[in-house]
Amino acid sequence: MNITVIFFLGFIVALIGVVPPGLLNMTAAKISLKEGAARGIMFSTGVCIVVFIQTYLAAIFARYLSSHPDIVAILKRVAFVIFVLITIYFLVSSSKEKEKKVQAEIKSKHGRLLHGMLLSALNVFPIPYQAYMTITLVSFSWMSFERLSIITYVTGAATGTFVMLYFYIFFFDKIKDRKFTSQKSMNLSIGIITGFVALITLINILRDL
Repeated sequence: MNITVIFFLGFIVALIGVVPPGLLNMTAAKISLKEGAARGIMFSTGVCIVVFIQTYLAAIFARYLSSHPDIVAILKRVAFVIFVLITIYFLVSSSKEKEKKVQAEIKSKHGRLLHGMLLSALNVFPIPYQAYMTITLVSFSWMSFERLSIITYVTGAATGTFVMLYFYIFFFDKIKDRKFTSQKSMNLSIGIITGFVALITLINILRDL
């Protein structure tokens, strides 16, 4: 598989995962607004360093699972059920949630790189998300578990995360008063994303039958 394609696969998968307004991207935007873009970028860099490590660990874990097809088959079905339940939860929440702006509290004006690394490390969702997506991409023969393929994918994932954080940093002041940043819209966005992942999971399960 062409490494350019693998890079953009990692880029797109990570980009999708960071699109909904959340703690990391909203914090990056708030830091930029209060302390300047440079500090926001430093925070985002810290986030992406951890994302790189998390995605690499996820790929290694996925490679281990790939050698145990019986476990993978069970995990696919479990993942499908989980993603469907999560989708239902967030879609229902989005229909009931009152409009409420997401606020990110910023306590320190120093060590934004470490600040980004710490918050990113506390966010463990990328590990199972990337592990599953890696297994899925490999099952479609869109990438492999070779070292170069993994490093390329991981680099793309870190880059995709940074690009989305960069977007929030420089454009949040233009969208901060819109419904896009509300808790209701965030729940709807997450529900759509998990629904899409659930659909991919179902297709993957059916292909194995």
